[in-house]
Amino acid sequence: MTYELWYWNGIPGRGEFVRLALEAGGIEYRDCAREKGGETSLLLNDLRKNRKYPPFAPPYLVADDMVVSQTPAILLFLGERHGLAPEGTKARIWVHQLQLTIADLVVEAHDTHHPIASGMYYEEQRDEALRRAPDFRENRLPKFLGYFEAVLTQHEGWLVEGHKWSYADLSLFQVLDGLQFAFPQRMSHLAQHYQRVMALHERVAALPELQGYLSSDRRLPFGDGLFRHYPELDAA
Repeated sequence: MTYELWYWNGIPGRGEFVRLALEAGGIEYRDCAREKGGETSLLLNDLRKNRKYPPFAPPYLVADDMVVSQTPAILLFLGERHGLAPEGTKARIWVHQLQLTIADLVVEAHDTHHPIASGMYYEEQRDEALRRAPDFRENRLPKFLGYFEAVLTQHEGWLVEGHKWSYADLSLFQVLDGLQFAFPQRMSHLAQHYQRVMALHERVAALPELQGYLSSDRRLPFGDGLFRHYPELDAA
């Protein structure tokens, strides 16, 4: 079957975590909002459909008569159905926990530049962002990266011992990509302290399954969205 992925056109956002899993898994899908010029009305019309189990917001995946929303839930579904996570309840839940932790990091990275409200422009909350960014750089980033470094110390290579890459490895790669874009000075400094984490980033970037996608124009660049580079928020 061919899945329908719905997410806003023009930004990688949370939809990119799902795209990476679909692409690396060789899974057929349609990136629906990008097919016809990316009109926002296409997504909004589908989002407003009368469904028994409606999604709250993009991204969501339409699979036959089922709609799966929320990035971690979509990846849990794809992981079980397509072997993007190990078999067995213990290991599957472990990968899901990792994904939820990654989701927490994504929220904190976003809220660094939008600490008051997502609906306000950055310039309207710049003073608050300048106050929040140092804590994210100096305390929260090392805490998250240190956690994943410790996990990789236990599991060697990938986040799940005895398994190939999982969707959590792909998602950690995406977060690291975004952090390097948003905080290049800080990430350059931290890279030397979290070598296993950065090695995982390089390992995912080199996956044969992803080469065609990563080198294509379907891989959207960072800019507006979750990860944004404001030089005044960055420091080593």
